[in-house]
Amino acid sequence: MSDVAITSLLMVVLFALLGSGVWIGLTLAGVAWIGMQMFSSRPAGDAMAITVWGAASSWTLTALPLFVWMGEILFRTKLSESMFRGLAPWVNRLPGRLLHTNVIGCTIFAAVSGSSAATCATIGKMTLPELARRGYPEDITIGSLAGAGTLGLLIPPSIIMIVYGVTADVSIARLFVAGILPGIVLASLFSGYLAVWATMNRDRVPPPDAAMTLREKLFESRHLIPVVLLIGAVLGSIYSGFATATEAAAVGVAGSLILSGVQRSLNWATFRDSLLGATRLYCMIALILAGAQFLTLAMGYIGLPRHLAEFVTELGLSPFMLILALAVFYIILGCFLDGISMVVLTMGVILPTVQAAHIDLVWFGIFIVIVVEMAQITPPVGFNLFVLQGMTGKEITWIARVTLPFFFLMCGMVLLLWFFPQLATWMPSRM
Repeated sequence: MSDVAITSLLMVVLFALLGSGVWIGLTLAGVAWIGMQMFSSRPAGDAMAITVWGAASSWTLTALPLFVWMGEILFRTKLSESMFRGLAPWVNRLPGRLLHTNVIGCTIFAAVSGSSAATCATIGKMTLPELARRGYPEDITIGSLAGAGTLGLLIPPSIIMIVYGVTADVSIARLFVAGILPGIVLASLFSGYLAVWATMNRDRVPPPDAAMTLREKLFESRHLIPVVLLIGAVLGSIYSGFATATEAAAVGVAGSLILSGVQRSLNWATFRDSLLGATRLYCMIALILAGAQFLTLAMGYIGLPRHLAEFVTELGLSPFMLILALAVFYIILGCFLDGISMVVLTMGVILPTVQAAHIDLVWFGIFIVIVVEMAQITPPVGFNLFVLQGMTGKEITWIARVTLPFFFLMCGMVLLLWFFPQLATWMPSRM
């Protein structure tokens, strides 16, 4: 059977299971099992057991439930309210007003977590209930969070950059530095879109709060001090070498508990509810992750990623057309695989072609991160979409639709990166 036929069959099975209401993680695992049974000689049951155990027992993944718990604590205490009170005076007069807190919050937290899912889940726990309470529309609120949550991969420290750096033998420090400017530019594009959307939909945006003087704004900013202290503790522990990203997540949990205790908003009920809420959300994410890992293994055994990569390589395209073809290739691949697996499974075939086209590997690393970000918000295996579905109860198709403008903004970012490569290469060249 041809690759196209295999892909079509697995797509039909995937959508049939999702449409019948089967849990997403079980759907991914089921499609992987069918693929391995039908098109691979490897025993599917044995592979499934090993993969699920490996995904569930990953030490690196320990940071995710801790960051989710930190978000739950912030959501259930006065810390999230304090963040809004501190930010509101400064964004209140911008078109879109408090919608910008999604982008600002994700941009800041991206420098803490290195994970798109953790960024999306943590900031969503703080912003979604508050924006809903203030009357902001659900579609633009959830769409902007899904889009901005992808910044967790681009702004250092980034897990995907580490994987690419090791795979491509590129300096991880240079990759981290290269991601700063593109991350800021992409966040600015998101905020710019929110401003344009708000200007065109004035009737859907709640009215601004009363105008404040500069002195009053600075006084209200005191409410940001607890959140700034918390972020400073997490970032400081990472960049000082005191803690790894996983250990820094534990620092974040301890810091949020201490700060909420000092504010007297922590009690047994909020502690229990935050712990149970984090457990429920992470169990949902972990099941999806396990299913995605098994699907990735199945795709590897079937050989689809390698065959697709070889097909792109054999086209003999110019550098610009090669980048466009790779962007389309990774977007399609992202419909089935998680970001790390996309990099690991394809770099061995793609890198020689990229080097032959004289494309800078640091620049290419940032390009890869952006297209992997795009895959985080493309169905059927867009991980940010799954996280938001678990948090909001909305249909995947609805979340994908409201996130579509931010997908196109990322496409624009890829073009910006091509025509202005200095965005990714200028800062590393100064090292």
